[in-house]
Amino acid sequence: MSDLFQTAVVTGAGRGFGRAIAAALVAAGTGVVGIARTERDLRAVRDELGEGFTPVAADATREAPARDVIREHRPTLLVLNAGAAPHMAPVHEQTWETFSRHWDTDTRHVFTWTRAALTEPLAPGSVVVAMSSGAALSGSVLSGGYAGAKAAVRHISGYAADESERAGLGIRFITLLPRLAPAAGVGSAAVAGYAERQGVDWDTFVEGLQPVLTPDQVAKAVVELAADPASAPEYLVTGAGPHPVG
Repeated sequence: MSDLFQTAVVTGAGRGFGRAIAAALVAAGTGVVGIARTERDLRAVRDELGEGFTPVAADATREAPARDVIREHRPTLLVLNAGAAPHMAPVHEQTWETFSRHWDTDTRHVFTWTRAALTEPLAPGSVVVAMSSGAALSGSVLSGGYAGAKAAVRHISGYAADESERAGLGIRFITLLPRLAPAAGVGSAAVAGYAERQGVDWDTFVEGLQPVLTPDQVAKAVVELAADPASAPEYLVTGAGPHPVG
C-alpha cells in the first residue's frame, strides 16, 4: 500500500465486505477508521485488528459524522461500503418503505460522504471507492429498489470525478460493482431468496455462481485498485477478479 494511504475511512466496517476491507487495509499498513451503527460489531473488529483500527459508531448517512471524521482524521482513502439489508420479495409484495430502503441508506451515504470529500476537500491524490453492485447492470428482481439505488451510486461517483477534475482537486473516484457473494450478509440473503424462487437448494444455486466471489477478494480489489493511479473509473468484481466496465 502506498505511503499516501496512512489513514482510510471504511463505512459499514462492522461486517461483510467492510470488515474484510478494513482487515486488508490494516494488514497493508493503513490505519482504518471504521464506521458502523452497531458498536458491538465495531468492538469485535477492533479486538481482531488491534490498534490499527479506530471504531466510530455513527449513522453514515448523516452529514455531521462525515464532515467531522474527515476533519479529525484527514483520510486520503474513503471506502463507501455501508448498506441496508434487502427485503427479499417481488415488487408487488414490497411497500414503498421496503422498496426504498437502499436509497435511504446505500445511496444517501455515498452522496453524503462524496459531497464531504469535495467540499472539505480531501487532499490531492486521495481516492474515494464507492461500492455499487453487479445488480446495477443486471437488475435484482427480488431486492426492491436495490439495483436502482446501486446504479445511482455509479452516477454519483462519476459526477464527483468530473467535479474533482473541473476544480483541480486531484481526487480519484472508483466505483466497484461486486457480483453476488454468498458469504456476505446481503449476498447470503439474496442467495436464499433466489434459490427459493428457482426451486433449488442453496448449494445448487451457489454452484451456478462459480467462481464464487468472497469478501476477501473484494477487499483485495479495493486495496490494489486504490493504490493504482492508472486504475479505471469502474470495475465489475467477480470471483475471477476485477474487470473494467465499458
